[in-house]
Amino acid sequence: MSPQFFAKQVPKQLSQELMQEPIQELTQQLCHQGAVAVHLDAHSNLELALQSESGISEAVVAKQFSKAANKYDNEAHIQREIAQAGLNNLPNALHGELLDIGCATGTHSHTLQQRGANVMGLDIAPGMVHIAQARFPDVDFKQGSAQSLPFESSSFSSVFSSMALQWCNSPQTVASEIYRVLKPSGMAEIAIMVSGSFAELHKARSIAQLPAAVTSLPEAQLWLNSFLGAGLRVSRLINKDYVDEHEDVLSLLRSIKNVGAGATGAKQQSLSRGDINKLSLAYKNISAVDGVLPLTYKVCHFRLEKP
Repeated sequence: MSPQFFAKQVPKQLSQELMQEPIQELTQQLCHQGAVAVHLDAHSNLELALQSESGISEAVVAKQFSKAANKYDNEAHIQREIAQAGLNNLPNALHGELLDIGCATGTHSHTLQQRGANVMGLDIAPGMVHIAQARFPDVDFKQGSAQSLPFESSSFSSVFSSMALQWCNSPQTVASEIYRVLKPSGMAEIAIMVSGSFAELHKARSIAQLPAAVTSLPEAQLWLNSFLGAGLRVSRLINKDYVDEHEDVLSLLRSIKNVGAGATGAKQQSLSRGDINKLSLAYKNISAVDGVLPLTYKVCHFRLEKP
């Protein structure tokens, strides 16, 4: 899928018209009008399409990502690519206080600090925070949840987050917290994996007659609704597919598990050797290209601004 870029300021008339349109048509409207930035009054009658909590357990997420911390840097290839795209979307020179939500082992927090920001790295997994602080003692790190940020309101000039917020069970709460901790005129650069990711794996499991994986990610539309509803301006949105490649299904499954991405809070049935064989055959038949197994991550890159 080609990236969709929203880059021009939405005219006032268009903004008023959008408030009367169903929210699910918002993205198509913007593309058609050649617009990129949306600023809707947080007190307008825009109805948000709300989603019930996903069942993701923060305690389980913290435990799984802590367990994955020692392997993370060796396994997180596609995660680094996605984070680098987010870093590339930021100015080269940064200033003021910056919050890195879901900082993992601190690599990107360190990069952001080298670019001039005074960085606070935050991660829900204490194992990640421990490694990050040991690796980068010149950066401050803290353990905490994106759904209850342990900071005063209006504390940060900017927020960065890559491939972390999808493991929160309430996009509305996350959006409100980002709005709260940003200073007026502050901005956030956010990369979030959304529903539709891992489509090849889900299809192969179905064909192999294996139970569906229970991880349920919010749709891109829900994140858009949540940011707008929190009062944030969406000045740019890029939807992009990132494709990871693996030689066999075991390495593909390990690439998910070893970065903690299998954590949902729900007990999943272990796969037997026979299940793995069936899954491998199904995957190869429907998705393999020259013997390589693709795994697609659907990612939204949001640029947000607090008025």
